[in-house]
Amino acid sequence: MLNLTPRRATVLALALTATIGLSACESADSSSPGTATGAGGAGGSVENAKVAFLMPDLASTRYELQDKPLFEAKMKQLCPTCTVIYQNADSDASKQQQQANSALAQGAKVLVIDPVDSAGVASTVQAAQSQGAKVIAYDRPSTKAKADFYVSFDNEKIGNLIAASLIDHLKKTNASGGILQINGSPTDAAAGLIKKGVHSAVDPGGFKLLAEYDTPNWQPAKAQEWTTGQITRFGKQIVGVVAANDGTGGGAIAAFKASGDAVPPVTGNDAELAAIQRIINGDQYNTISKPIKTVAEAAAQNAFTFLQGQTPKSEATVFDTPSQLFVPEVVTTENVKKVMFDSGITKASEACTGVYVAGCTKLGIK
Repeated sequence: MLNLTPRRATVLALALTATIGLSACESADSSSPGTATGAGGAGGSVENAKVAFLMPDLASTRYELQDKPLFEAKMKQLCPTCTVIYQNADSDASKQQQQANSALAQGAKVLVIDPVDSAGVASTVQAAQSQGAKVIAYDRPSTKAKADFYVSFDNEKIGNLIAASLIDHLKKTNASGGILQINGSPTDAAAGLIKKGVHSAVDPGGFKLLAEYDTPNWQPAKAQEWTTGQITRFGKQIVGVVAANDGTGGGAIAAFKASGDAVPPVTGNDAELAAIQRIINGDQYNTISKPIKTVAEAAAQNAFTFLQGQTPKSEATVFDTPSQLFVPEVVTTENVKKVMFDSGITKASEACTGVYVAGCTKLGIK
């Protein structure tokens, strides 16, 4: 047995502490979102760990073009030896469950999942947790089984903002008539929150709600088909459309153009490139800027915190789940230059092409 004086014991303890600290994967700045507050994660083993990033559909272009590369880049920065397992379910809940099971079989310690079906994802959440993996609900919450964490923009606030912006515009222009409301997927709890937010502005807004539709799987084609029927039904009574995202908004706009009628103010959400171009040209009234980088990097930070065996800080609770919510911003022609281009979120070289050059010039975007 080794005999140590108190001084030597202290020196040895300090040396061991330093060695252990150097061997761990570098953690993020303590002021970053998702900073650990205590133990309780996926076991604390970070090096060579695997994280699954499971996205819901291809109808929204953001997942392939933004969420995936941004999440992967942040994980690479936080833990160079970690592996990201990426899958997209293409609006198929069963396929997403299979992808999650495959990721767990490959040894994923954290699942970051944007559910196709917010209720149906319960079995996936429970299966992961039973195997010691942590689950981060991303953008859309898990409603029937409690995830370990939820990171998103405030979806109810999004609905309120896009609808209130439209109502204010209609009042300023002395519009007279009614509104169509195009909601998101009925299986998406985030869509339900957006819908609730929309109603909080539309119901007391002073304009009649002519008709309302829940769009299966957020499909723009379904939104277009439904809107076409409402144009036949209501005609010029329609003075505005509150659409829950850019895809469904784009579908509504396509329906009006195909009918030969003037396109009324139409809302959106996600600030997709196509939507920004429609705003520049005056075809779409608004969208929501919720920089994907914000939530993608926050999700990566929270996943890394779980890998370290710690628990991310929560700022709110959604569906009984500790949550981190970010505040979105409405974008119209009045602020699109400042919010989207001056900030560097969107590049003029990508948006100001072809038929959009004139609109960009008019708004000073270059």
